[in-house]
Parts: sequence; C-alpha cells; structure tokens
Amino acid sequence: MAGVPPRLAEIIEEFASAPRDVVLEMLLEYADAVPPLPAELADRSGMEQVPECQTPFYLRATVADGTVQTWFDCPPEAPTTRAFAGILAEGLAGATPEQVLAVPDDLYQRMGLATAISPLRVRGGSAILARLKRQVREQR
Repeated sequence: MAGVPPRLAEIIEEFASAPRDVVLEMLLEYADAVPPLPAELADRSGMEQVPECQTPFYLRATVADGTVQTWFDCPPEAPTTRAFAGILAEGLAGATPEQVLAVPDDLYQRMGLATAISPLRVRGGSAILARLKRQVREQR
C-alpha cells in the first residue's frame, strides 16, 4: 500500500493472511500493546472522545518535527477496541503526517476483521481512524 507506514503495512498483511480462528488471538495481543498515557493526559484533558465506540474511547494525535505521536485511552474491559488502539499505536509509531493520511479508510476491512468481529466494532475502529486522521490534517 503506497504511502502507508511500513510497520502498519506488515500488520495489515499479518491479519489479512491469518486464519480466521487466529485473528481474535492476534487482536488480544495488540490490546495489551497500548502504551499508558503520560501524566499530563491522565485526566483525558486535551483528548477527543470517539462516541461511535460502544466503550469510552479517547485519542489524541500531535504533529511535531514531521512526526505524528498518538495517545489512546480505552478500558481494559474492551479488548477489541483496545486492539484497534494497539494496532494504530504500533503501526503508526514514527509515521509522518502524510503516511498517517495515506492509511486507507477501510483499514479494518483490508485486515479481514469484518469476518471476525461485529460490524459495530468495525465501525467504531473506522471512527477512531477517521478522528485520528482529522486531528493530523488540522495540524499540518
């Protein structure tokens, strides 16, 4: 995928080629990969809530020195939604604004998640990505 950060492209391919019964296990691994919030974001001030998600989900993206930095907050009781955050956190680490904006809007369908999780969860993940990209676009 042209322009997509290389690590995210690898993650997409890993999921797309994985057997369906392994996909949920892979998601759970990414749910554990969400870094903790820095102290200044602990109260979620400056973060945007994603109301399309069934569980409370907050995000923040900043652009500094040509690199996008992301922060996500989602309760551990929502492993699928946390997995979206983990995938984005790992896949977009060190990415430029242009690379983030090049991420396809149908990311989770390309990963094959539409066959493994509910359409409602996929829509929530797509809303997370859309808000993240909007935040990046506003800072360019």
